[in-house]
Amino acid sequence: METTSPAPPPEPTLTSSKKSFWGWLFVWVGLIALLVLVAVGLRRRQEGPIIVGSTIPDFTITTFDNQQIHLSELKGKVVVLNFWASWCKPCEQEAADLEEAWRFYEDRGDVIFLGVDYVDTEPEALAYLTKFDITYPNGPDLRTSVSQLFRITGVPETYIIDKEGRLAAVKISPFQSLQEIKAMIDPLLTP
Repeated sequence: METTSPAPPPEPTLTSSKKSFWGWLFVWVGLIALLVLVAVGLRRRQEGPIIVGSTIPDFTITTFDNQQIHLSELKGKVVVLNFWASWCKPCEQEAADLEEAWRFYEDRGDVIFLGVDYVDTEPEALAYLTKFDITYPNGPDLRTSVSQLFRITGVPETYIIDKEGRLAAVKISPFQSLQEIKAMIDPLLTP
């Protein structure tokens, strides 16, 4: 009786080792890319809010009545940028004062108020604007792009941008009075 010996295992081919190499390379590149994204996100969170004196990059808000407002088109005006939400009780405390300040400055033409609705639903936001009779432009922060630009920590937060497009003042809490709002805007209006 003749015995046959089992066939020897096939020698690794160059093709299979190349596949293995490219597979591992792909895994490592993916892992490194993921770590870079996490590091960038963490660094951005640790930077804190934009500092006074910084030039504000251009951004666009589409208002609830579908008007597009570009910050770059507001150069030469003082911009009062208020982040708010309908679910925010402290936002309600300052709503009447912000509207009164807007009406005070509106006819001048060199001050614009712009409300940015943060993480909200449109029906609730519109109800809030109606409840407090808010007439200055307001729009949702779609994909939270504007709030990320300013690295807000919550609402309400207000950023005052001077006529040259630089951050002049920050208020991280509700305004307590019309006088407090005017005290932040008036110094920026003198020639």
